[in-house]
Amino acid sequence: MTQPWKPTKEQLIAAEGKTVRDVIAPGLRVLFCGINPGLYTAAVGHHFARPGNRFWPALFASGFTDRLLSPFDERELLAHGFGVTNVVMRATATADQLSRAELTEGGKRLVAKIKRYQPGFLAVLGVGAYRAAFGNAKANIGEQETTIGRTRVWVLPNPSGLNAHYQPKDLARLFGEFKNAVEWTAKPKRQRRGM
Repeated sequence: MTQPWKPTKEQLIAAEGKTVRDVIAPGLRVLFCGINPGLYTAAVGHHFARPGNRFWPALFASGFTDRLLSPFDERELLAHGFGVTNVVMRATATADQLSRAELTEGGKRLVAKIKRYQPGFLAVLGVGAYRAAFGNAKANIGEQETTIGRTRVWVLPNPSGLNAHYQPKDLARLFGEFKNAVEWTAKPKRQRRGM
């Protein structure tokens, strides 16, 4: 684990346009997908790193992890069968700085990545980003009708602290509903039927 640290103002400014390495492996249970890295995340080099981002607390509160991980623990996700990527790889101060074309192109790259790594689920964190990246203006939170090969697609709220539409308890509930679907899918068919 990398020791936690806070970037300086200069490091934040220099992080514009940087990328953050995916946490990914073939055959994951879930690949969580953010919109794009923020400057804080890009400066420290770890996903969802900005204080106030609720991704890590939502994973823990919903039972995806057995303890509250920090962004600096992100590689531990692989042991749980989880990974992290982004629709758009370049860092910006806010996701509003991304163009529709970038999101669309990011969606195409994401589809190629999913076909290569074949996770059980793709969980896109942000309904607006999902709509733009996949050209589905009517998408809502929850499981989507479309799949990418055998990968099921689920949309969850953006966990950014800037997303005031969803409070921590809402995120825990929605992440928990998703976790239940992931676990249900992982059970042998005989157990799913209750035999």
